[in-house]
Amino acid sequence: MKSKLPYVFAASLLAGLLDWGVITKPAYSETPLAQTTEKATESKALFINLTSDDTWTASMAISIAHNALRMGHQPVTIFLNVRGVYLADKRRSPATEGNGDLTIHQRLQKFIEDGGTVIACPNCSRKAGLTQEDLIEGVVLGQEGGILPLLFAPNTVTISY
Repeated sequence: MKSKLPYVFAASLLAGLLDWGVITKPAYSETPLAQTTEKATESKALFINLTSDDTWTASMAISIAHNALRMGHQPVTIFLNVRGVYLADKRRSPATEGNGDLTIHQRLQKFIEDGGTVIACPNCSRKAGLTQEDLIEGVVLGQEGGILPLLFAPNTVTISY
């Protein structure tokens, strides 16, 4: 008998996104993320839902995302969700964790420089008191409904941390 856990997780994530208002706005083609979405329909894409501001957890998620990018997967997106939005807050002192001397801020920025996309959940950011100006360079404050095309592109693999 097949496990229903992946379907339960997907349904829970979708319900949460609907509840938060993240996926209510269908207009997307004019946003800066439209090109990323277009790539997701052409090749194997990776979408990482990062819900924690724990540096160990974040380090693992960023490492997987960066490795996928280096292997040629496009697009590779890290979605900072729930407490994960604090990882991109430039007012917070960024910590290092595990793999080298780079801080979490530096690791996110290197990932972006190498072609990755980092999106901060708009509702989570608002609840955390964060605006686009509060985020480190390169991190995009998402728009309501903006991640749906990435999540539902036919070649997208989703991982949650």
